[in-house]
Order: sequence, then structure tokens, then C-alpha cells
Amino acid sequence: MEHRSLHRSDSSYQRRAASSSCISPDPTSNLTTRLNQMLSSSGSGFILSLCPGQQYPITAPLLFTSPNQEISTQGYPTGSDRATLVVSGPVFSNGTGHTTAVDGTCANCDGVILRNVQVNGTRLGAPPINGNANIEMGGSNSNQVIEYVHSFDPRSWSCLHIDEGNLTCNNVTVQNNDIGPAGSDLFQQWADGISVACRNSLIRNNMINNPTDGGIVLFGSPGTLVENNTIWVETNTLLGGINMVDVTPFNGNYSGVVVTNNTIAGGFANGTPSGSQTLGTNSDDVIIKIGIAIGPRTWFGSEYGNNVSQGGTVLANQLTGAFSYGIAMSSAKNFTVENNVLIGNTSFIGARGPNCTANDPTPSPAPFVIDLNTTTQSTTQSNFTSVADGDSLTCVLPPAGGDYWPYGGNPNSSPSSSSPSSSSSPSSSHSNVGTTIGVILGAIAAVVAVAVFAWFVRKWAIKRAEARKFINSTRQHSGYIRSKEQF
Repeated sequence: MEHRSLHRSDSSYQRRAASSSCISPDPTSNLTTRLNQMLSSSGSGFILSLCPGQQYPITAPLLFTSPNQEISTQGYPTGSDRATLVVSGPVFSNGTGHTTAVDGTCANCDGVILRNVQVNGTRLGAPPINGNANIEMGGSNSNQVIEYVHSFDPRSWSCLHIDEGNLTCNNVTVQNNDIGPAGSDLFQQWADGISVACRNSLIRNNMINNPTDGGIVLFGSPGTLVENNTIWVETNTLLGGINMVDVTPFNGNYSGVVVTNNTIAGGFANGTPSGSQTLGTNSDDVIIKIGIAIGPRTWFGSEYGNNVSQGGTVLANQLTGAFSYGIAMSSAKNFTVENNVLIGNTSFIGARGPNCTANDPTPSPAPFVIDLNTTTQSTTQSNFTSVADGDSLTCVLPPAGGDYWPYGGNPNSSPSSSSPSSSSSPSSSHSNVGTTIGVILGAIAAVVAVAVFAWFVRKWAIKRAEARKFINSTRQHSGYIRSKEQF
């Protein structure tokens, strides 16, 4: 599997940054029409260059029309001076309206690029409306790129959606973006950060802040690599950090999908600890319900019957902060889940909520849980806890206050003693009858050291990137709609 991506060191990229003139948003009365006419009349390779620091209030999606077109900000800035596409079309009383800023799903959209812009979805605290994501890419196309984009506050269900087309979407690169906030944690007002239904794609180096449904949701997407992303919450509870639960559109096929070296941070206590205090309160009672969810039953209960997620690999991811479940696995087949670790300070909290099914036992919060009744032919790290029923785990609710949240998230802290063995031998797997082997202490120490070192290196690199400077400003912004979710 070969993933194509474009880098800022590319010489043609640098020449375009220096030479492209920008299109003014004025007059705004015909702005959407003007921009779409440029895209439709200029053919392959056209660059729609927007002006730095300017707002573009659009009333309908900007539509890519030809291969290798690009929408970007002149000079390719990565911070707050990126041009902003503002979703400004009408919202109707029937719950529909304008939701999408950019659409790259045309029948002739191979190689189109969206980079170095911002997309403000302008939900502004309202309930979600029916429609598409802030950004719709993919379709029956290949080799698209979305990078250095800040997409936030979608009116509908996601900040960024890579659509499957006729299951022929291929090789889309989503990298170096800052995504979110997205949605509300009020019941059924959630929204995803990044939603992917495209084969052989690359999702890397993205910063995803305050999503509420899924941080990164993989709708199958066989052959896709998800690596070095950071997902964290501050003021809203998140249902799932990385989700591998959807049956459609690939019938649960996660073959060749690798989810590795991502950092997922749940809620932390406010303020600083006193003395030896390790737990405190969180003013918004914020947690991540499931850090990484594997299998449709973890999310949808019995809705999809005996369907399973199959063929994926979840390796060497880091979890810190407050969760109900770090990794939850149910109705999965032929998965490999190994060497995922807890770093810094963690707690696992929550209790049955009003939407939990009355006769359906809900397992106690724990770092790693697996339902061996529905999980088969899979290799897993040996510190999973076997549970009798792994259905509908997002029905749990965080505590309403109390000293339950860990302080800090300091990566210097020793990882939990439940850190896994690095062994990948088939004998270390949980079979459907729960076969395990003992943990080798030396392997634990090696895995922990590598994980903590990688965490430091990655954080240093992100801090060096200009894109990281924009994270704080996100806090100032006041087909796949899973309407049957009962969480």
C-alpha cells in the first residue's frame, strides 16, 4: 500500500505560493457565484487563491470541477491569517439548509487539493441540521489532498468527510489539519472531527479538538493508515476517539487498516493538585466514553445483528486523561490490537445512563475491555478485561461532579501498570475462549519507554509547526447521520 502526499518542500508548491494573486471577497453579494464560475471555467490545475486574513461568506458549496484544481490561501499561511470560508447560506425551519463550504466529489475530481484555508460552519450553538459535512471530498476519485486546513463548528454531522463514491474512492491524504470544535455533547447534537470512507488513504498529523461524536471515524476504508493524530477534549464529552464500528458502506471491512501512534486525551481535573492529591473535579464533567471503539456492537448494540468489523490493526496508541473505556472491542474478527498504552495520569469513570437498555448489563469502566462472546480470531494484548456484554457502551454517563478526574496529563508520569506486552506471538492473543499468556516485564518496560519517547518527540514537532499556534484560538469560536444512535 503506497500513500501519496504533497509536502511543503515541493518546488512547484513554493513557486505557486510566491506567484499566485488572490481573489478578493468583495463584492460579497455575488461571491459564491464568482468563485464557482472561476472553478467551472478554468479547467484542470486551476488554483483558486484566496486572500490572507479575509472572510468569504458563501451561500452554497464551492464546487471543484476538474482534476488537480486547488483552493488555498495566497502564500500558504498556516495560522489565523488563513482565509476563512464562512458557511452563510440559509437554514430552514424543516431542519435543512446550507451545511457545506467545499465539495470535491465531482466525477472528474482526481487530484484536487484543499489547503491552507479555514472553514467556519457557523452552527453557533444551534441544534444540528440535516446535510453534509463542512468539507466533502473523495467520491469516485483518487489522489486528493486536504492539508493545513482548520475546519470547525459544522452545522451538520462532521468537520471533514471523505466520501466513498461507488466504493472507488482511493488514496486521499488528510494531514496537518486542525479540526474542531465540532458539535455539542447534548443528546444527538454530536458531530465528528474527521470521517473517512475511502480506500488506501492516509490520515496523519492532525490535531482534533473537542469533537463530540467521533474524533476520527473510519467507515471501513480498507487499506487506510491513521497515524500520529492527537484527539483531545476540553469542554464537551466525546463518544469515541477513533471509531472502527460502522458496517456501511464496506460491510465492516477494515482489512489493511492500521491505526497507530495516535494520542487520545480525555478530560482532566481543573486547576492544580494540592500536596499528594491525584484526582480533582472537572467543571464540565468531560470524558471520552471510548478511546478506541472496535466492532459495531460496541456502538450500536444488536442493531446490525451478527455483522462484525474485521481485518484491522490497532497498534501502539497512547491514552491519557479520563475515559469510561480506553479500548472497547466487541463483534470483531481477525483484528490485531497490541502495545497500546496508558501514559501520564488516567482514570476510568462513568455509570449506566438513562439510555442504557434495561436488561443489558453495562461493564464497569476499565482501560481495555473485550467481549469474547462476539470477538473471534483476533490477536490482542494480554491486559484486556473480558466482559459478559460489550454492547452499546456509549450509553454510560460521566459522574456529575466529584473528585474523579486526573490532574495534568504529564507525560513524565509513569504509565499505568496495565501497560501491555509487546509480544505479537499468536499465543498472546485472546481467542474466542479467552486464551492469554503472561506479561513479560522487560517487554513492558521497552514498550513504555518507546511510547513515552515518541510522545515527547511528536509533541515537540507539533509545537514547532505553525499550525499548532492556532489551537488556542479555536476556543473562542462560540448518508452517515447515525440517527438511530441511542446514547
